[in-house]
Amino acid sequence: MNALVSIITPTYNSAKHIAETIQSVQNQTYKNWEWIIVDDGSTDNTKEIILDFQAKDTRIHFVKLNQNSGPAIARNTGIEKATGDFMTFLDADDIWFPTFIENSLNTIQKTKIPFVFSSYKRSNEKLEFVYSDFIVPQKVTYTDILKSNSISCLTAFLDIKALGKKFMPLIKKRQDMGLWLQYLKEIPFAYGIQECQAIYRIRENSLSRKKSDLIVYQWKFYREVEKLTIFQSIYYMVHWMVRGFLKYRN
Repeated sequence: MNALVSIITPTYNSAKHIAETIQSVQNQTYKNWEWIIVDDGSTDNTKEIILDFQAKDTRIHFVKLNQNSGPAIARNTGIEKATGDFMTFLDADDIWFPTFIENSLNTIQKTKIPFVFSSYKRSNEKLEFVYSDFIVPQKVTYTDILKSNSISCLTAFLDIKALGKKFMPLIKKRQDMGLWLQYLKEIPFAYGIQECQAIYRIRENSLSRKKSDLIVYQWKFYREVEKLTIFQSIYYMVHWMVRGFLKYRN
């Protein structure tokens, strides 16, 4: 297989880690990819670092938004510009293992399932593995994702020739979950690769998120984005709270 894979990355003041992320993509065993990096109004030297890599690697495409618009618009800009047969996402501080693309493509080819995702390691900002690995389920359905979003943006891999392009809802958080649910309304399930294929870097500010704010936002997602009834929302909220606690324990 030599299909083109489109990679989409939003950046915002990512100078501290973006070089490591770029190198992890350049180290992929599968080489036929295009990378659309959308800068969301960075004020540090993120742009200069990316352009330096781009000058030496024509597969990297840099897009700069005129103003900070949030990750949903940045990712949707990348989706719109993507020309590949397959599409995947990578945040500007995360890292892929060298076989990520190759294994994702092989799994789609073997299983004939057009949406796959992988387990990943979780590190602190220094790439120290002080947290346990997150091992994904072998398959997840639409209702599974409503209970707990086990598909992380850094390992989602989609066959766009089979599924077509869809765009993330223009919401402040949970944009990726909104996109996965759109696809899972049309296919029976997404397939989970058990082997860790990436590193999710957990930053200090993400650890201090107010749980009350997350609960309010999750409720709004159920009611306003997915249009669930009050009783459905209560049912999935209980599952989400319990599974969320288990997911983010060390």
